[in-house]
Amino acid sequence: MARPDRSEDIERALLREVDAHPQDLVRVVANLMRLSRTAVAARVRVLVEAGFLEKEGTTRPTYRRGPNRRAEFRHALADLQEDRVWSHDVAPLLRGLSANVLDICHHAITEMVNNTIDHSEGSEVRIEVVMKEGRVELSVVDDGIGIFRKITRALSLPDERLALLELSKGKLTTDPKRHSGEGVFFTSRMFDHFEIVSGGLVFDHDATEPDDILLDIDESADVGGTAVRMAIAADSPRTARQVFDAFSSGPDEYAFAKTVVPVRLAKVGDENLISRSQAKRLLLRVDRFRCVMLDFEGVTTIGQAFADEIFRVFSNEHPEVELVAIHAVPEVQQMIRRAEVLRDEGGDQLSLL
Repeated sequence: MARPDRSEDIERALLREVDAHPQDLVRVVANLMRLSRTAVAARVRVLVEAGFLEKEGTTRPTYRRGPNRRAEFRHALADLQEDRVWSHDVAPLLRGLSANVLDICHHAITEMVNNTIDHSEGSEVRIEVVMKEGRVELSVVDDGIGIFRKITRALSLPDERLALLELSKGKLTTDPKRHSGEGVFFTSRMFDHFEIVSGGLVFDHDATEPDDILLDIDESADVGGTAVRMAIAADSPRTARQVFDAFSSGPDEYAFAKTVVPVRLAKVGDENLISRSQAKRLLLRVDRFRCVMLDFEGVTTIGQAFADEIFRVFSNEHPEVELVAIHAVPEVQQMIRRAEVLRDEGGDQLSLL
């Protein structure tokens, strides 16, 4: 029977122990893992070549962390404090980053770990940090109920895929007394790439794409819990303040007042957007915002009832909410205008971009 490959375990142990044992690293890890020094030394050479370790001397070498960084931390969720995870585990690995990127990473780790503590219903969290080739990658993985399943249950949604629509809107929390529901929304927009994987579904936000993306993956590959993965260029000029300002109510205000809603995420499977119930599903909680950008990217047609529910019924009931349709094809625009005419001759016309 072939022995399991323990290369990754050895490398994790080396990176974990190097700060405490720079001069006897190979011996310490070999003893901890009950392996030969030859096997451990082979993985040391790999880490040195990859820039994760640096070696000084030959006869009795001293090791230290290299310019690239990689580490994994595991914590029980009971009594865990997210600021401790940042200051003790993650921040020391990211020394040298520009202040704006460090601030974004700080925000992400504390927000995502806090979500895991308060919402996951799990017992353990794993935090992974990788910094190489000018890119910072952060992961927060728990063993809990799964974020999409929990949102579906809390909002009584008919399908877990609709939980991704609610995440896209923002201001979503299952514990409103203790959370504003802004953590995932703003964190996702601070990074070049942000994804949540849970229960066979993926919520994907890419800074180069206009919309959040919903992906179905093989549910048999799902191991439970929630995995949040984030990546940003080490030299990114983006700041947390810029992201907050983009969705605020004005230059001198800080309220989370504007959101972008990908309309296509209201679809379940291959269904078309034709009914009032689908429109109500799309509009769930949007009355919490002053300006709602309804993004019709990828939507080729909508039904009369769907359009009427949004642009006449909802608009009349919530005149304080500005609805702005963007990326609407001519056929969709026609349905929108038809609903506007029925709404009221004196009503403000919906902006179409």
